Amino acid sequence: MKLTVMSVMVDDQEKALKFYTQVLGFEKKTDIPMGEGRWLTLVSPEQRDGVELLLEPMGFAPAKPFQKALKDAGIPWTSFGVDDVDKEYERLNKLGVEFTMKPTPMGPVKLAVLNDTCGNLIQIAQFI
Repeated sequence: MKLTVMSVMVDDQEKALKFYTQVLGFEKKTDIPMGEGRWLTLVSPEQRDGVELLLEPMGFAPAKPFQKALKDAGIPWTSFGVDDVDKEYERLNKLGVEFTMKPTPMGPVKLAVLNDTCGNLIQIAQFI
């Protein structure tokens, strides 16, 4: 068994596509209309055949309060690995990305948490 797709619930797929590609640097892999939403996946340019990130539309009513509760509690929806958290923080900060936690060492990792503008907090992590 292996991971092939992970999802992030987003309140606006088009807005999420712009943020995750133009700001975070992912690349669009799949874009298939599926009724009101789309099967919209992204990949890391470093792993084009790796795990796909599904920008999942908020079509399931209970997902909205769950997403809000996570964000209100300061809990990231998911975590992305980076080679250098400080460098990525500086790059994203210059692009106007809002961070709720600056790079912070925590045991064997250094973490930072950003607002994805689509309802989620996302953690970036570097093993140190």
